[in-house]
Amino acid sequence: MSARRGAGGNLQDVIDLRALRDDPERLRASQRARGEDPSVADRLLELDSDRRSALTRFETQRAEQKSVGKSVSKASPEEREELLAKAKTLAAQVKEAEAEAGRIGDELDALLAKVPNLVEGAPEGGVDDFRVMETVGEPREFDFTPRDHLELGEMLGAIDTERGAKVSGARFYFLTGVGAQLELGLLNMAMNQAVTEGFTPMVPPVLVKPETMEGTGFLGEHSDEIYHLEDDDLYLVGTSEVPLAGYHAGEILPADSLPNRYIGWSSCFRREAGSYGKDTRGIIRVHQFNKVEMFVYAHPDRAHEEHQRLLAWERDMLDKLELPYRVVDIAGGDLGTSAARKYDCEAWVPTQGTYRELTSTSNCTQFQARRLNVRYRDEDGKPRFASTLNGTLATTRWIVAILENHQREDGSVVVPEALRPYVGRDVLEPVRPAKGK
Repeated sequence: MSARRGAGGNLQDVIDLRALRDDPERLRASQRARGEDPSVADRLLELDSDRRSALTRFETQRAEQKSVGKSVSKASPEEREELLAKAKTLAAQVKEAEAEAGRIGDELDALLAKVPNLVEGAPEGGVDDFRVMETVGEPREFDFTPRDHLELGEMLGAIDTERGAKVSGARFYFLTGVGAQLELGLLNMAMNQAVTEGFTPMVPPVLVKPETMEGTGFLGEHSDEIYHLEDDDLYLVGTSEVPLAGYHAGEILPADSLPNRYIGWSSCFRREAGSYGKDTRGIIRVHQFNKVEMFVYAHPDRAHEEHQRLLAWERDMLDKLELPYRVVDIAGGDLGTSAARKYDCEAWVPTQGTYRELTSTSNCTQFQARRLNVRYRDEDGKPRFASTLNGTLATTRWIVAILENHQREDGSVVVPEALRPYVGRDVLEPVRPAKGK
C-alpha cells in the first residue's frame, strides 16, 4: 500500500473522506461552481467504499491466517498437513487482498490529489464573473495626457527593460536608481505594517521540494507556470506562501499559538506560460519580482474572520499609498486549486483605463494543512487540522500604479506621504527626457 497512507489507510491528508460520505453534494456543488466535473464525488465514494471493503477482507483473512498458524503447533500429525495447506491458501489470499487494497488506495490517492478545495461562498462562473464588493477613491482626472509607467520609469531612471531583455530575455528588467529605492521602500513599509500588527517577519527559501510545492496545491493544472530545476528536483516559488505553508509541515501546533501570523519577503518566479502577447510592455507581467506576503495558520472556526483581517490590512496599504482601487470577490471558476474563497484588490491604472490586480487574499481552509499535515490540539487535546490563509501586502507591480496615479505633467512623480520616510524623498524627478523628445 502507499507509504503516504500507511497501514491504517489514512487518506485525510487530502480531503476529509468522512465529511464527503456525510455530504457528497457539497463537493458536487463546489465542482459545479468551479466549472469542474461534479461526478468526481461519486467516483471518490465508490473507490472509498471499495478500499474499505478490500481492507476488511484483508484484516479478516489475516486474522484467520494467524489463528490457523497458532493451531498448527497444537494439531495432531493427521490434522497438521490439512492446516498447513489451509495456511498456505490463506497466505495467498491475504497477499492478494493487501495488493487489491493498495491498488484501490493508490487510485483513490491519485484522484484525491487532483480534487481542488471546496468553494465557500464565491460567485459562480469564470474569470469575468467576479463580484465588485466596493470601489474606493475616484480615478484621477488629468489635465494632460498621462504617461504609462514604463515611459515614466525610463524618464526617472527607474526601470530598464531593454537591458533586462539583453541580460535575461523577455519579461525581465532592471530597477535602477529611484526605482530600486521605490521598491525597497514599498516592501519595507509593508513589512513594518505587518510587524506592527503582530506578524513574525520571515525571509524564506525560494527553492522548495516537490512535496512542499504539491502540498500547497501548485502542482496541478497550473504546474506549467512553475520553474523546475530537474537536476536538483527543486522548484522556484511563485510566492512565499509555498515555503511558509511548509514551515510547520508535519507539526502539531500548540492550541494557544493560533493564529500564527508570518510575513514573508521573497523574490518570486513565474514562467507566465500561456501569456504570450499579454502585458508585454513594462513590468506588469514579468518572470521575476519581489513580494511581501502574509501567511497565517488559524483555527478553522476563525478562518473567515482572519480572512477579513487580511483584506483589511491590504486595504490599509492601498489607502496609505493614495491609490483608487476596487475590491472584488473572485468567482469559483477563477479560484486556484487551494483557495476556497479569494478577494482581490485592483488599483486603477490610468493609461489602461481599467483596474488591475495588486493584491489577493485567499482562505485555503484546511486544504493545505491536510496535505502538509499541519495540526493543532483542540480543547480536548486532540490533533485537528489547521486552516491556512495568505494575502499580498506589496509587490513590484505596485510601482506601476504608484507612478501612473501620482505623475505630474513634466514626468515627475509625487511620492505618497506615507511612503516618503521609506524612499527618502518627496518627489521623483526625471533624469532624462521622454523618448522622441
